[in-house]
Amino acid sequence: MHKLVVLYPEPADPDHFRDYYVTNHLPLVARWPGPLAWRYSFDVAVTEGEAPYFAVFEADFADAAAMEEARTSPHGERLSADVANYATGGVVILHYPVLDGAG
Repeated sequence: MHKLVVLYPEPADPDHFRDYYVTNHLPLVARWPGPLAWRYSFDVAVTEGEAPYFAVFEADFADAAAMEEARTSPHGERLSADVANYATGGVVILHYPVLDGAG
């Protein structure tokens, strides 16, 4: 499995971010071919201090190739272009293979 994580720093207008994200961006995500699953949260916290991020999104893909195909598809490019409509604080995008742990 391969994971895509998008971290959102504090936007200029948090209310606009939340409203636009839920009303416009997430419906685009729901129609995005490729992810096996996805999730998000506006309740980002840290164990100590102040959280450096306002929101987080994560998506699971079968592998890195599936993620890259989804990101570079016309729909994936539309999703990327839409970020400018709400994420005035910018974004940090991470991706990595997920390894199973052995207890």
